[in-house]
Amino acid sequence: MANVTDLQTKYSKLAQEYSKLRAQNQVLKKGVVDEQANSASFKEQLKQRDQSLRKQEQEMDSLSFRNQQLAKRVELLQEELAVSEAKGKKGKSKADSPSQHGLETQCVFDEDLQKKIEENERLHIQFYEAGEQHSRQESELKARLQELEKDSEQHQAVVGGLTTKYMDTIERLQSDKARLEIKSQTLEREAKECRMRTEECQQQLRLSQSELNRQVKQSSSVIQEKVPFNDTKLIGYNSLNVPPHNRRHQLKARDVAGQALSFIQDLVAALLNFHSYTEQRVHIYPLDSSIEPISPLNQKFSQYLHENAAYVRPLEDSFLHLHQSITEDTVTVLETVVKLKSFADHFSSYTHFLQKILPYQLKSLEEECDTPLCTAALTAKNQELQSDMKRVTSVFEKMQSYINLLALPSVRQDAMPQSSTSAVFTQLAACLHSLHDAIKDMSKHYNQKASLEQELPTITQKLCTTTECLLGSLGSLTSSTGKIATFFSNNLDFFTSSGYSPRGSTLALNPLQAESMLANKKKAAAYISAVKKARPQSVPYNDALSNRRVLTSSTESREGLSQQVQQSQDKIARLEQEKEHWLLEAQLGKVRLEKENQRIADLEAQLAAAQGGILNSPPAAASTPVQSQEEAEMEPSAGEREATLCTSLVGMLCTTPSVEHVGDEESRETLIKTHYMARVGELTTQLQISDSKAVHFHSECRALAKRLAIAEKSRETLTEEIKLATQKITRLQDELATTKRSYEDQLSMMSDHLCSMNETLSKQREEIDTLKLGSKVQHSD
Repeated sequence: MANVTDLQTKYSKLAQEYSKLRAQNQVLKKGVVDEQANSASFKEQLKQRDQSLRKQEQEMDSLSFRNQQLAKRVELLQEELAVSEAKGKKGKSKADSPSQHGLETQCVFDEDLQKKIEENERLHIQFYEAGEQHSRQESELKARLQELEKDSEQHQAVVGGLTTKYMDTIERLQSDKARLEIKSQTLEREAKECRMRTEECQQQLRLSQSELNRQVKQSSSVIQEKVPFNDTKLIGYNSLNVPPHNRRHQLKARDVAGQALSFIQDLVAALLNFHSYTEQRVHIYPLDSSIEPISPLNQKFSQYLHENAAYVRPLEDSFLHLHQSITEDTVTVLETVVKLKSFADHFSSYTHFLQKILPYQLKSLEEECDTPLCTAALTAKNQELQSDMKRVTSVFEKMQSYINLLALPSVRQDAMPQSSTSAVFTQLAACLHSLHDAIKDMSKHYNQKASLEQELPTITQKLCTTTECLLGSLGSLTSSTGKIATFFSNNLDFFTSSGYSPRGSTLALNPLQAESMLANKKKAAAYISAVKKARPQSVPYNDALSNRRVLTSSTESREGLSQQVQQSQDKIARLEQEKEHWLLEAQLGKVRLEKENQRIADLEAQLAAAQGGILNSPPAAASTPVQSQEEAEMEPSAGEREATLCTSLVGMLCTTPSVEHVGDEESRETLIKTHYMARVGELTTQLQISDSKAVHFHSECRALAKRLAIAEKSRETLTEEIKLATQKITRLQDELATTKRSYEDQLSMMSDHLCSMNETLSKQREEIDTLKLGSKVQHSD
């Protein structure tokens, strides 16, 4: 809602500026056309003068030629006269008739010559006068042409500046239009989302209402059946009855306070700008403080206006503290909101500030009316502004009284009943609407006054800039007061409703009950948290089904893997047995090889000893080999003849009885035992490693199965969301096209309407000018 009002105000401002610029453009176009017509007429006059000048030059040429002819003729006549006089002197003796005839001809020639000389003088005078007049007219026309060229250049520069200004304005308007269209699209999108959320909330609300109705019926039946005594109807027994904590009311109060804080911040910014620009205007108009000193009254007025931040800033700070004091874990009613008293005090101080500067505002407007250039229309607008300022101050006084009444219950208990509170809130909403209307009228009158001041000849650029800033601050002030009034009216039901009240009683909540309520809330939260910790968490049904599927699939895969592992283990055991058998055979062969090497060494030693004995005693040596040969023949026969069976802890081993084998049985037993114990340890570690790997693979398979299921679900949800998004995009594109067409139609209609209004205004101004001229002519007559 606030964004829509901002758009409307911005659009209205842009429309006003566009209408002003269009009217100025028409006036300038008209002036340019007039100057072009004047320049064309002057060019035509110059052309005619050139033509007449050329004619006069031709006449002068002809007259000079004629004058030359006449001069030549005069010279010829003079020569003839001289010749005739000479002849006359020679022929004096001739008859009188020829002399008389010569005298007559001489008189005729003299008269003709005199006439020609007079005509020549007259023509010379006319030629000189015509030349002087031509040079004078030519200089005048050249000066006039230079002035016209200068005027045309100035007009062209003005037209070029206005054209660039119009182009900049058009570009800015187009950019604003695009930004507003984007903003409107976002707002429409948000509105659609809000509508969807509201529909979902309504559905949830209906479900919750049905569920609550069912629970209410069930609890009421239980109460009627199981609770024989109910003391909620007796107020005397319920003096300490504490209502439950309303979390929804607290969240609503927090939200409402946040919205009100943003509106109060906008209002404070607008008031600061309004007072600051008013102070600047006092220093500029009706007297400029940079040129001459202003009046003592305006000096005092500007001094008071300079202190406006000390009264306006505390409004925002106190309301910010009020918003911070409202949380989810508090109890927000008029009896417990202590910070409201501070806001009421600061609002009272600001109201006193307005009352203090009101007389100076009125006197300043009267001084503007006393200036010699102030017209009757400006005087009327100043009187309207005086009444508007009085009205605004009176509305602030009313709001001060109502806010003080609302802050009274937090200071004194039982200060105001619930019905009176509702009435105060209703009256405060009406006062807010009255304030919006008063500031709107003041902004309208200031706009009219600014348009009238722009027609004054002594207006300066600094005053125009300050007036535009003042009008902008009044526009923002109008917008912020309208938002506050609409917001308060929309939330009036919440303000007048009692969020907390003891059961069976209509009395208001006192701070003692609020403290008890918060203590009970903390106890309940602690109890619920303890119950949640004591009770094991339950698994949702859908999660349990998915876990069961995963467990079943993992169990099946585990059985198959266990069979494969068992087969592999059997194969490994068989191979290990074969390996052990061959290792044992290799060790036995190694032992036999060592024994044979030892035996060969002994035989070689005996052979060497026998060879030494033979050298010493040959008969004995001969007898000894015979005996040794007999013994060697007898030993293999004994080895072939007897065999012994040896048993041990590891297994059964068949050996032949020999001197060497009897001493090596224990060493061989220990070697086999140590080898098998080492192999058993290695196999145990390998088995543990394989078991841990199997468990790890099992957990990984289970996690992968869960991820696969989740991915499938997410894929399905994403496909659905993509379908919905494409449908939403197409729908939004259609709506965008329709809104764009509607906005274009509205803009065209508005532009046509503005054009028609500008034409009617220009016609009315022309009629007014003609009537004024007629009235001046009548007065002069």
